[in-house]
Amino acid sequence: MAKKRSGGGLTGTQQAAKFLGVSVLAGAVLAGIALPAAGALGLAAKGTVEGFDEIPANLKTPPLSQRTTILDNKGGTIAQVYSRDRTVVPLADISPYMQKAIVAIEDGRFYEHGAIDLKGVLRAMNKNATSGGVAQGASTLTQQYVKNVFVEEAGDDPDKVAEATQQTIGRKVKELKYAIQVEEELGKKKILENYLNITFFGQQAYGIEAAAKRYFSKSAKDLTLDESAMLAGIVQSPSRYDPVNDAQEAKKRRNTVLQRMADMKDISQGEADKAKEVPIKLSVSKPKNGCITAVDGAGFFCDYVREVFLSDPVFGKTKEERAKLWNQGGLTVQTTLDPQSQKATQASIKEHVYQKDSVATAVTLVQPGSGKILAMGQSKPYGFGDNETQINFSVNRQMGGSNFGFPVGSTFKPFLAAAAIEGGKPPTQQYPSPYEMDYPASVQTCSGKPWVNDTKNPAHLENENENESGPYALKDAMAKSVNTYFVQMLGDIGMCPVSQMTDKLNVRQGNGDKLPMLPSALTLGSTGISPLTMASAYAAFANRGTYCSPIAIESIKKPDGSAVPVPKSSCSQAMSQTTADSINTLLRGVIDSGTGTEAGLKDRDNAGKTGTTDARKNAWFVGYTSNLSAAVWVGSPSQRVEMNNITIGGQFQEQVYGGQVPGPIWRDAMTGALQGQDSAPFVRVDIGDGGQKAADPVAGTAGTNNDKSKNKGKHKPKPGGDNKPPNRGGPSGGSPFPGISFPPGVIGGDGGGWPQ
Repeated sequence: MAKKRSGGGLTGTQQAAKFLGVSVLAGAVLAGIALPAAGALGLAAKGTVEGFDEIPANLKTPPLSQRTTILDNKGGTIAQVYSRDRTVVPLADISPYMQKAIVAIEDGRFYEHGAIDLKGVLRAMNKNATSGGVAQGASTLTQQYVKNVFVEEAGDDPDKVAEATQQTIGRKVKELKYAIQVEEELGKKKILENYLNITFFGQQAYGIEAAAKRYFSKSAKDLTLDESAMLAGIVQSPSRYDPVNDAQEAKKRRNTVLQRMADMKDISQGEADKAKEVPIKLSVSKPKNGCITAVDGAGFFCDYVREVFLSDPVFGKTKEERAKLWNQGGLTVQTTLDPQSQKATQASIKEHVYQKDSVATAVTLVQPGSGKILAMGQSKPYGFGDNETQINFSVNRQMGGSNFGFPVGSTFKPFLAAAAIEGGKPPTQQYPSPYEMDYPASVQTCSGKPWVNDTKNPAHLENENENESGPYALKDAMAKSVNTYFVQMLGDIGMCPVSQMTDKLNVRQGNGDKLPMLPSALTLGSTGISPLTMASAYAAFANRGTYCSPIAIESIKKPDGSAVPVPKSSCSQAMSQTTADSINTLLRGVIDSGTGTEAGLKDRDNAGKTGTTDARKNAWFVGYTSNLSAAVWVGSPSQRVEMNNITIGGQFQEQVYGGQVPGPIWRDAMTGALQGQDSAPFVRVDIGDGGQKAADPVAGTAGTNNDKSKNKGKHKPKPGGDNKPPNRGGPSGGSPFPGISFPPGVIGGDGGGWPQ
């Protein structure tokens, strides 16, 4: 039986025997590496380690993940996003003190040995055998670099990270073989540069440049002796030696590094002693990552850019490929966002709708002819706190928006009018347009099977007030937003031409579905649509009938300066120029003398349309000049707030109409965005006024939006309900008013616990 010391440890003879055995094993490992022809190593159970020759010869080194910078169209930074905060720099841009410090503390014989430091291995084994445990490692700086490459390749996959860092002979053998390859191919200087750029320094900082910025708010090339020693000391244990959380422990470790540098003659003992007396002086820059840091309220646009990248096949065939490229980062993404337009939009939002209000607003500006999104903002900021949200009210659900979009009310009417004119109806078309009426008995659909009104409980509608009674021609009907006129127009032309027109304008519901073949959806805008969709569709009117799909990205460059292909806007003629010119002329009347007079611009041609939905849960203004289109929505994201007797932006509103709250938001945003720019006048079309009957003026209704569909009869609206009669649909009993009201939360929730 072996003899033990009184304290229970091994005797000196036993320690020597143990050390000899470990050393023999180490020699076998090194011999196996030096002489791979000897065959499989046989150092562990079958299947736990590959034969040395079977390990792939080339180490795959993935590009280092870095921060991606998102720019506006003038080159200004919107935000920086990253999975790992890193900026790769050449060795020449790293302080010589830092280079010496990391070598001194991590691998003092770095310039003397090859990939493996035999002397270091034997020293570590002797130390570990003496201590009876693992007191000292023997990995060279090159081996550490290889291990970091494995970790980098694993990305954020916890299983792959665990595999890359597991303490097994198999992984160690791979690490050793690749270290030999790296030494042969790169050389010491390049290995040191790569190591300093890949290693983790704590506080979310990867690489020396990010670490210098994080702890000292300076570049790596400007690090002093004491700062370099502190950062070099962190690498062994970023949590233990974190100077932010434990300055005393960080100082002890820093001084250990300084002394090691003096022992290696990198600095004099006097320099080391002087640096040891310097207190830890940090100038911490907090991590600024993600769209939450975007300037000028552009967080939602920033997030939209990310969604475009992750969803568009141009950036990779699969979602996984696109996500890998985005997370790898290092990209410079120049977007379409115009800083002047964004500032003007955000200023208008803050002026008219407060963050704490029970309703919200979303505003999107699009350039006709190019599809470029120039601004995107909303009153509930991008964030995680009260009265904040991560839901982008301007876009469709699949791009981070609300579940269904928001009912658009009478802003849909120009699409119906465009379909009618495109099909041959004159801009002077008249209809009786009574104050109230039932929907037509039947309306043709694209399938050939007509929609049929319920004869027992017919779908019914009325105009805003009893004085609105025809006959009307299209000019006044559009200006006054006469509901019964447009329902008669739909009954005349059928639903298929309208559906075909909206398809050409890419008008879809917020959930991505096509608009339903129902009269209320294709007349009075009862289905949910996003502001971006509306702004882009109206831009086709401004562009004389040519629709261009919206785009947010101008160009993308990789770290090496090479270009990444980006999606382009697709433009197509949705209607004739004459039809578009007719709509432009009609919608000028809405602003000149109709429901949108509070929104009008005085210094240039402009056109637009108001919209208000049942129970006043949504109010819209969508309008444009020849060179800018904008959509403004105001309402409750959860569709629970009826905008009657409500205070918005500090102003009490007895009843909210599209021309009242959304209209001024549109006016101020457009005014600021277009400042210093000219807008070409519209091409006018003779829309006539013969035979039109103007509605009698009603006190208190000037500038209001007569676009609210009401239901008449014995049916009484439910408190807080959807204000729709039962079973007023087609043969199936479905409601012709889908989307006017939704169950709590289905449109996207409050996003931050704000009151409803």
